[in-house]
Amino acid sequence: MSLVKAVTAAVAMGASMAIATPAVAAPPHPFVFVHDRFQPAAQAKSAGAVTYDKSLVPTSASVFIAEARVGGKGMKNREGAQGHGQYKMHKGTFVFISLRGLARNHHFGIHVHTKPCGTKPDSSGPHYQNKPDPKQPSTNPKYANPHNEVWLDVTTNKAGKGWAKSWVKWQFRSGEAHSVVIHKNATGTTSGKAGQAGARVACVNVPFK
Repeated sequence: MSLVKAVTAAVAMGASMAIATPAVAAPPHPFVFVHDRFQPAAQAKSAGAVTYDKSLVPTSASVFIAEARVGGKGMKNREGAQGHGQYKMHKGTFVFISLRGLARNHHFGIHVHTKPCGTKPDSSGPHYQNKPDPKQPSTNPKYANPHNEVWLDVTTNKAGKGWAKSWVKWQFRSGEAHSVVIHKNATGTTSGKAGQAGARVACVNVPFK
């Protein structure tokens, strides 16, 4: 089993355990799980997840997000072929999102942002970038891409459900990643539009490690 598949399986197990009752939890390092229902934006100070567009993300919708940091003691994977007989240390971050009750058959752009959710859509700040773009807002595909940021675009099915996962070969800097923002449109990739996904329709606070 590959490293990503193994982490996916662990996250799926955590999701099955947490899915029954919305809650926010912070299991021991290196895992983080958040499961909540969306609340009106006016309740941002106390809510774990808020919606800014109830037609796309109603208050009956729910979200599950998991983060797994990989690296350190015990995180070794045997390599074949060129690395036969040796162990290679893997380091990175795996993020998983599952959504229920959103608008049907809709493609949402979803990214990790730097600040917590607030009463206004822009409260969550810009995208978190492993290597920050010196020019903000960042629309340069050299910086605004799924390898330098965490992208979790989701296309919901006819029941309004969807999920996505992201694996990056780095870890969040402590205290610099605080939320996951759901955007109205699919994420752009071309120069001048890279990372852009339209209006922010919902936000989820996540205590990223």
